[in-house]
Amino acid sequence: MQDLIVGLVQTKQFWEDKSKNLDHFELLLDENIKTPIDLILLPEMFNTSFSMNVKNLAESIDGPSINWLIDQANKHQCQIGATLIIKENDNYYNRFVIISASGLQSSYNKRHLFRMAHENESFRSGEERVVFEIKGWRILLQVCYDLRFPVFSRNRVIDGKKEYDLSVYLANWPEKRAEIWKVLLQARAIENQSYSIGINRIGKDGNEITYSGDSMVVDPWGKIVEQCQPHQEIVKIVTLKRQTLDDITVRFPAFLDAD
Repeated sequence: MQDLIVGLVQTKQFWEDKSKNLDHFELLLDENIKTPIDLILLPEMFNTSFSMNVKNLAESIDGPSINWLIDQANKHQCQIGATLIIKENDNYYNRFVIISASGLQSSYNKRHLFRMAHENESFRSGEERVVFEIKGWRILLQVCYDLRFPVFSRNRVIDGKKEYDLSVYLANWPEKRAEIWKVLLQARAIENQSYSIGINRIGKDGNEITYSGDSMVVDPWGKIVEQCQPHQEIVKIVTLKRQTLDDITVRFPAFLDAD
């Protein structure tokens, strides 16, 4: 397993305006992705912001926003992770997709729907956890509110090895709960002895909710190895070290004693 190079995209989003969002993300990527990269991560509902207007905003899995992601993955020769509203069999999903230049590589439907915003009334809940592999790294796909539920994200032991090496949370997480966001990202890394990454937006949405970003990378020891400044639009390139995973697995294999 090699080191993994990841791009964290922390930015504002335009409320329910796909065209503006796609143009804005394309500009950010063009300006900031100048060297080889493995995976780019965008905030939750990257093309619309966190909206319940599913009938007007949903797309099929081969719709224009997915095709845009394919084009960007091809341009930057990497894979891209994002969530968007997908309609399938008359149901709507907040779907986390991993896209490469050749198309869809993996997908996960958000399991825990944020009832305080009535997400549970507009979307159908996902039923399965998804672990995706890239460059030997096994990545657990998660979305925003999933972060509050440690049982669902528990790192299982399979044949004496951890099920995953990294958990990724793509979010629209409000500023007023920013401290909870930061603490839980560290907790998920510590208890699962894996890296955790949280990607969050900045700015204000159509419901006048403010977001501070605080996107971050936490290593398996619970150390914050990278954190975006709050309220700052930025693309950070971070290298996740294989040696750090090997180190904790050998020196402190607490995962072998997990319940």
